[in-house]
Amino acid sequence: MRYLVVVEKGLTSYGAYVPDLPGCVAAGDTKDEVLTLIREAIEFHLEGMAQDGEPIPPPTSTSELVEVAAA
Repeated sequence: MRYLVVVEKGLTSYGAYVPDLPGCVAAGDTKDEVLTLIREAIEFHLEGMAQDGEPIPPPTSTSELVEVAAA
C-alpha cells in the first residue's frame, strides 16, 4: 500500500505523519531519516492494528500543490 506522508521541516528537525493513520508519526534530524522512520512506523502501526483485529484503512488521502499570489 502507498500512504500519503506529510513531512514538515522544523527549526532543528523534521516531522512526519500519515493522515490516513491517526497517531502514526515520526521525527528525525534529516528528511531522509524521518522518511525511514515513518516507513517503519507505518509498518509497526499496521501490524498492531492487524494483531488487534482492527481493519486496515485503505489509503485515501491525496495532495495537491496550489499556487497563489503572495501579498
